Amino acid sequence: MSARELVVLGTASQVPTRHRNHNGYLLRWDGEGILFDPGEGTQRQMLRAGVAAHDLNRLCVTHFHGDHSLGLAGVIQRINLDRVPHPVTAHYPRSGQRFFDRLRYATAYRETVALTEAPVDADGPLATTPAYTLDARRLSHPVESYGYRLTEPDGRRMLPDRLAAHGIAGPDVGRLQREGVLDGVTLDEVSEVRRGQRFAFVMDTRLCDGVHALAEGCDLLVIESTFLDEDESLATDHGHLTAGQAARVARDAGVRHLVLTHFSQRYSEPEEFERQARAAGYAGELTVARDLMRVPVPKRR
Repeated sequence: MSARELVVLGTASQVPTRHRNHNGYLLRWDGEGILFDPGEGTQRQMLRAGVAAHDLNRLCVTHFHGDHSLGLAGVIQRINLDRVPHPVTAHYPRSGQRFFDRLRYATAYRETVALTEAPVDADGPLATTPAYTLDARRLSHPVESYGYRLTEPDGRRMLPDRLAAHGIAGPDVGRLQREGVLDGVTLDEVSEVRRGQRFAFVMDTRLCDGVHALAEGCDLLVIESTFLDEDESLATDHGHLTAGQAARVARDAGVRHLVLTHFSQRYSEPEEFERQARAAGYAGELTVARDLMRVPVPKRR
């Protein structure tokens, strides 16, 4: 199993269908699990996908429409029922605090886990760990909505030919990495920057600055494409994107792998989303999401 992968739990917008559950997306990032937008039925989809409550470290809700948040009640109660042994943090728009409270305490249960509430009310960083920085950006939707972005810190890639030219081998390589200089040879002379990986999650929104900022340079972009291009006026009216709009964002941002999701029930042919995305000029790796599929984060460049 990939140490970094997206597990798609649901792909439907507004209402589920026979083949699409409400939203739900788990990002596995090394030893952590970040659950985005758990809609109704997420707990059952987790079971079908082999995802346990113990896998969850963060809950990230973009906005409080039901298809993105009604699953919170069951997921939070399952976290407590299973006595998850580590703290779990929940991020969500601060303006929806009353909705989060209702979902967190929708019914009686015994709280056994430290669930930290960390609401979002502005663009910027939400958390920093050794593995990533989590940021939020405001989107454009009828209710307050935020997208999320993970950025891995840049590292260093050692260059064997340069190490050999300077006679550096074995334990001395590690010493140079730790200290930055060895016998007058600097780390910069024998290595290069290894760009950190980037992931973004963009749900219900019209085109706006936040969409472009979240997508910029992403290795994996998960983005809504509720409508096909011929229904662009509906998309704009309801605060959504079309397949072509999402693909042009990815094209202009240099996204390596684009995942389209959050499909209106009016469409039955997912192939058309791919066709329109390609017609819009996106040439990278492209996935039209299906429930219970797994999408690996691309390998580092």
